[in-house]
Amino acid sequence: MDHNKGIAVFVILLVVLCLYISRFVGVNYDLTIYLPEDSPSKIAIEKMRDTFGYPGTGRLMLKDVTIYEAKDYKDRIEKVDGVDQVIWCDLTNSIYSSSEFLDTDAIGDYYRDGCAVMDITFVEGDTSKRTHRAIDGIEEIIGDRGYIVGMAPTNKSTEETVEKEMNMVLGISTVLLTIILLLTTTSYFEPVIFLTVIGAAVALNKGTNIILGNISYIANNIMVVLQMATSMDYSIFLLDTYEREKEKGLEKIPALKAGLATTIRTVLASSLTTYFGFVVLVLMKFKIGLDLGFVMSKSIICSLLMVIFFMPALLLLFSDTIDRFRHKDLFPDFTFFAKAVRRISPFVLVIVLVLAPGLFISQGLNDFRYGPDATSTGERMPIYQHTQEINEKFGRSNLIVAIFPDEGRVKEKELVDELEERSYVRKVMGMSAYLPEGMYEEILPRSLTEMFHKDGFARLLIYIRTKPESEAGYRYALEVESIIRKYYGEDAYIAGNTPTTMDMQNILNYDYTRVNNMAIICIFLIVAISFRSPVIPIAAMIPIMAAIYLNMTFPYLQGRELIFIAYAVVSCVQLGSTIDYAILSIDNYGHIRKKEPDKGKAAVAMTRISFPSIITSGSILTVCGYTVFFISTSPAIREVGHLVGRGAVFSVFFVTTLMPAVLQIIDRFIVTTMKERHRQRRELLEKGIRKERELLSEGITAVRETIMEKTEADPGGEKAETGGSLKEEADTVSKQQKQAAGDEQQKGGQL
Repeated sequence: MDHNKGIAVFVILLVVLCLYISRFVGVNYDLTIYLPEDSPSKIAIEKMRDTFGYPGTGRLMLKDVTIYEAKDYKDRIEKVDGVDQVIWCDLTNSIYSSSEFLDTDAIGDYYRDGCAVMDITFVEGDTSKRTHRAIDGIEEIIGDRGYIVGMAPTNKSTEETVEKEMNMVLGISTVLLTIILLLTTTSYFEPVIFLTVIGAAVALNKGTNIILGNISYIANNIMVVLQMATSMDYSIFLLDTYEREKEKGLEKIPALKAGLATTIRTVLASSLTTYFGFVVLVLMKFKIGLDLGFVMSKSIICSLLMVIFFMPALLLLFSDTIDRFRHKDLFPDFTFFAKAVRRISPFVLVIVLVLAPGLFISQGLNDFRYGPDATSTGERMPIYQHTQEINEKFGRSNLIVAIFPDEGRVKEKELVDELEERSYVRKVMGMSAYLPEGMYEEILPRSLTEMFHKDGFARLLIYIRTKPESEAGYRYALEVESIIRKYYGEDAYIAGNTPTTMDMQNILNYDYTRVNNMAIICIFLIVAISFRSPVIPIAAMIPIMAAIYLNMTFPYLQGRELIFIAYAVVSCVQLGSTIDYAILSIDNYGHIRKKEPDKGKAAVAMTRISFPSIITSGSILTVCGYTVFFISTSPAIREVGHLVGRGAVFSVFFVTTLMPAVLQIIDRFIVTTMKERHRQRRELLEKGIRKERELLSEGITAVRETIMEKTEADPGGEKAETGGSLKEEADTVSKQQKQAAGDEQQKGGQL
């Protein structure tokens, strides 16, 4: 007992330490840092950052203002610390002329119908604290007269709302998990044990993230819920085996030792599939895979450690309390349900096989979104509504930043003029925008000239009239790059939301194919080694792959775009975490078939025994996924939650309804191991050889008897001839017998 208290105290101290350390783990909201170092947009961003800094961007709209009030707001905003420049129509048009002389067409992109729109660049990046303070200052100036949108305000909004939402998700998920556990356990105190163990594992995982220093906001906000959903089974299994050993008459400590030994063997094999489903993500070129793969695979290890070392101590410390709060089993008997499932299982299998090609093709026809806009701006966010309103009023404004060698003002002016001739170019901002014709840039303050010319490089801010992530945006960005390189060659670079999204799309498509294939291969090998059969992993994957394809087909049928990073991650998560349901069914079927000779009855018993565990685990995964989906406003996090929740439902359905038919088909591969099948084949072969030898021996005996009979009947004239021919026949049979013996030796050697 003292030993158990010591372990419990040590784990509690470790949890407190990890929770304290977790406060120093940085959370990154800028997905561009995960681009490979050799990607064009990453090279451009680093070059830009080293020379000019890489600016955050925003777009401001003021409502119900005169043009003169808008100018006053602009002047005040430019003085806010962290604001680099505010681009408005006063840069190229005099707004102090009489309204009769104002060229409304010239200023229509920036002022119309009492509304003014301004493009803002910040000194530092979108995720910078200084930029976020500048946004607060701007919002304080404009009050309720307008709003600011764009990547910098979106990052700020995401950072402020996501953590609060995830705390709410965690609270609601914990309540719902407690209800599920109360319904599926036999003591009111057991859920307390489970939640304590998984809570300690979560704290350990959060604290050890300090190894990375910083993790993405996606990993930070889904790791807790996914860890709870995928690892709770380990605790449940240990408690079940412990209770079964106690029912056999063992005392607490021997029962726990026996239960723990069984749990370690079973859970290690089961957890490997989940572990590899996560760990293959580290192979992604887009380095958020390293972030997600490391954090989530580590969560499996932390959960195993807590189940193996912490939970036994809790069970011994609170065993009497668990017994004191016993209640009757609330799960019904599933015999009738299992019989019904067994009857429909063949029909479901036929339907799935017929629909499988269509599902596979359909899930590959989804429309995907890849870039920062897709992962951070959702329809449920106020900033999304404000962006739509500005776009409807003034059209879109998509910033592309160009950097190239400073080779003189004349050449740069020619480039600017050619760019401004393009109908899709809204505005080009460079030194020429601030410098009157015929004047030298030396007359301008150094702070202004260094915004566009510095260290031998020049910078242009090019605003185009497209969505950042669109075919038109991609086409025009490539055209802009082509024009710039016509003047400056390969030393010119472009950066911005659109170039970044183009690179992310190319990289993620490659990543998905590689990572998904690796997940399938790893899990296939794990199951094949566990069951010593190459057939069983195929059977285990049939229902899971059907569930994944159906899950990913739904967005296509709904005509809805998918966020690709969520699609890629969840495919591996669903495969790794729900294939355990199929493995459990195969394992239970194998144990039942040792005592039950009838395959049909064994399939019914398998469903009756397996379904309570499958529905418990599936319900936990579904509840956690859908809680994230309904509460989060972050598109990437919502998408992960939705796909995980719906995928769990489909996995439970297909494993439950398909496995009875599939297991009866592959029955011979389950009831006998490869070694046993090899032995059976050898016995059959040896039996055939013995039979062949017996027949040959009978043939030789018959020939000899015939010789004797003919010799006795004709001792004279034909004796020699007949005897000679019969002798030849006997020799032939003898040779056949010797050949059969040689064949037997050869086959035996091969065996």
